[in-house]
Amino acid sequence: MKLENSLKQFNPKTQTFTNVPPATASDSLSGPDLAACMGMAESQAAFGMGAFLGKNGISKEDGQRTIERLAVHAMQNAGKHVGKAAGRRMGHCMVILAKMAYEEYCQSAGSTSTCKDCAGAGFHTVEREVVKYAGYTGADGEVKIPEVTEPQTVKELCLACNGKRAVSQRCRCNGTGRVRDLEKSNLLGVPVDKTCERCTGRGFKRTPGTTAYKAITTLLPDLHERTWNRNWRPLYELLVVKCEKEENHADAVFQRITSR
Repeated sequence: MKLENSLKQFNPKTQTFTNVPPATASDSLSGPDLAACMGMAESQAAFGMGAFLGKNGISKEDGQRTIERLAVHAMQNAGKHVGKAAGRRMGHCMVILAKMAYEEYCQSAGSTSTCKDCAGAGFHTVEREVVKYAGYTGADGEVKIPEVTEPQTVKELCLACNGKRAVSQRCRCNGTGRVRDLEKSNLLGVPVDKTCERCTGRGFKRTPGTTAYKAITTLLPDLHERTWNRNWRPLYELLVVKCEKEENHADAVFQRITSR
């Protein structure tokens, strides 16, 4: 059984009002069996199981522990140039990198983020000329009474999020990671798909590295972007890959346990 299939253990089950009995095969796992398998997997791959449970919103404590493990991993793998630039704020910088890397690891095609254009308000406050009186135009087309306008502060709908206060991280491929290859489709006469070039098959937009750079510069204002790209950015990407590797390891351990 794949690790993602174990999430059904945490979802409520509806009552079935049919005469069909549930599965009673000897190879099917009951709720306690599945919980025991997850406990055994966590004893062998604590990092990966904690990252997986925190990613899917099952346990906030596991998410916090994953960030702590990432911070320790960052301290152990940070180069001397990173430590020299961070100085006494090394620990705080590694915690920020761990949080940013964990958030990047938790991203998916269904994730949303606060709209930056309206700061999550759903509208913009602007100054506009508001018509207080529309005026009067006679039958001959001559304006008898001119319209009266007055400057007022009004709220306009945010076009970036359409008033939803959040924007989706989903790519133009609609989260599938595949788009239509028009050139080959026209050449062969049949629909041909290709990997989406914008998301490289992930299905969602990755958080730009400049976001983590701006977070670090709040503590290290003298950190140049060139130094970030050469020394800090590889460490940040290493933390993201670390979470993915540990989850894959936990998935392999869980499949091995449930296949016995």
